[in-house]
Amino acid sequence: MELEKITKPFESPQRRRYDDACGAAHALDLVGERWALLVIRELIFGPKRFSDLRAGLPGISANVLTQRLEGLEESGLVVRRKLPPPAAVQVYELTAWGYESEPIFQALGRWAARSPSHDPTLPFSSVSLLLSLRTMLDPARAAGFDARIGLHLGTETFVARIAEGRIDIAAGPLDKADVTFIGPAAVIAAAIYGGQSLESLEKGGALSVDGDRGLAQRFVTLFPLPEKASSTA
Repeated sequence: MELEKITKPFESPQRRRYDDACGAAHALDLVGERWALLVIRELIFGPKRFSDLRAGLPGISANVLTQRLEGLEESGLVVRRKLPPPAAVQVYELTAWGYESEPIFQALGRWAARSPSHDPTLPFSSVSLLLSLRTMLDPARAAGFDARIGLHLGTETFVARIAEGRIDIAAGPLDKADVTFIGPAAVIAAAIYGGQSLESLEKGGALSVDGDRGLAQRFVTLFPLPEKASSTA
């Protein structure tokens, strides 16, 4: 089966390797190519079509995405399968081993959030938001918080269940959510991490909040960012 959406024939370039027995070096052999880690990131919350992956990675070309998917399949991190009717479309999905990579993204995200040069205005996918919530939740701030938070992100819906200082997020209907945020991932991130008030975002038409306002106001305070790193030794 040929990979879909490729724009023109190509021969995959020989992958460069470090020839180093260190586990970190081998990890880079597996996922060190440009875009490879971000392709994995976009699959953390479940299988996606080729077009969905491109939508979450607006800077990637169809050819490069095809190459990365091939490489990740070869490494045993991604598989292709066809959904049963009525969908009957091809999707890409992480293997069980591929899903084990999530702590890598959490560690990298928390570390990089301390960078003084981090630019939060760049594109921000729905998966990026969801991963950030699982990474940045402060158990102390979340003590006593027990609620289902709906997240309506474009055509996708997710429910975040926070209880006992932990968060679980899964795709699904929003009918049992105590409060639902409706808007782009970047806008919801602005409320959580950027210090923008829910009221101002709603007034500007960028965000809608449906449900318990008190829960919504507290929810956006549960994810403090780490302090920025000093630029001096």
